Amino acid sequence: MKFMHWLLVGCVVALPLSASAQWQWIDKNGKKVFSDQAPPPDVPEKNILRRSGTPPPRPATGIDAPAAEGTDAAAPKARESAAAPKPSGVDKELEEKTKKAEAEEKAKRAAEEAKVAKSKADNCARAREGKSTLDSGIRIAKVNAKGEREIMDDTTRADEQKRVQSVIDSDCK
Repeated sequence: MKFMHWLLVGCVVALPLSASAQWQWIDKNGKKVFSDQAPPPDVPEKNILRRSGTPPPRPATGIDAPAAEGTDAAAPKARESAAAPKPSGVDKELEEKTKKAEAEEKAKRAAEEAKVAKSKADNCARAREGKSTLDSGIRIAKVNAKGEREIMDDTTRADEQKRVQSVIDSDCK
């Protein structure tokens, strides 16, 4: 019974492979077209890149027999690649999508930079407020890890002033 389940799963997984596009050509606008149907008759033979069920046709070289042992085997391959049709034109839809994606990315970066700038401005304002409080000389109490209030001594106040000044130096530009 398990074999039948695995066979069924294998068939279901392999099913989309048979539905893939089998024809490929370049249309009159220079776009690559993928389809399971043959191209329209107005498409020239040189613009058909792939055919249904057959490999792309080789250009006529005048040699029907396989190459002899003493010949250069790389030469026919070079001729094949040189004779392959090259796409003429730019895919306008792809270009538009690329421009749109770049614009979205630029807007996203600008929004992120604005968010960082706002955060720095808030940090600057808080640091300046804290510095003025520390410079005023009033008693400042902090709550320790046990929840008890502790009054800042002079060394702790000096350390806190240095820390606040470093925040001001980095965020208030």
